[in-house]
Amino acid sequence: MTKLVLIAGAVFAGLAVAIGAFGAHALADSVPPNRLETFETGVRYQMYHALALLIFGLLLLQPAFSKAPYVTLIAWLFIIGILIFSGSLYILVITDTAWLGAITPIGGVALIGGWIMLAISLLNTQGI
Repeated sequence: MTKLVLIAGAVFAGLAVAIGAFGAHALADSVPPNRLETFETGVRYQMYHALALLIFGLLLLQPAFSKAPYVTLIAWLFIIGILIFSGSLYILVITDTAWLGAITPIGGVALIGGWIMLAISLLNTQGI
C-alpha cells in the first residue's frame, strides 16, 4: 500500500503541474475567466491532495501508523476524490458540460472523508 500511495502522490503532483500549464497556456484564450478559475480550482485541489498522499505515504513508513485503522480506505478516498473532484472540473471546463458540476461534490465528499479517516487513524495510533 505504501508504494502505491507514494507513486499515486507523485503522479498526481506531476499531472497537476502539466494540467495547470495546459490550462494557463491552451485554455487562457479559449474559455471565459470564470471557467478558467474553475479549472484552476481543480488543479489546486489535485496538487493539495497529491501532497497529502505523499505525506500519508511517508506516515505509512512508520510501523506504528502502518497498522492504524482505515489506512487503505484513506488512500482510496484521496485517490478517488482527486479523480472525481478535479477530473469532473477539468472535463466540465473543456467540454462546457454543466451537468458535470453535479458530480464534483461526490469527489469533495471523498476528499473530506479521507481527511476525517486520517484524523481518526492518527488519534488511534500509539507512538506517533
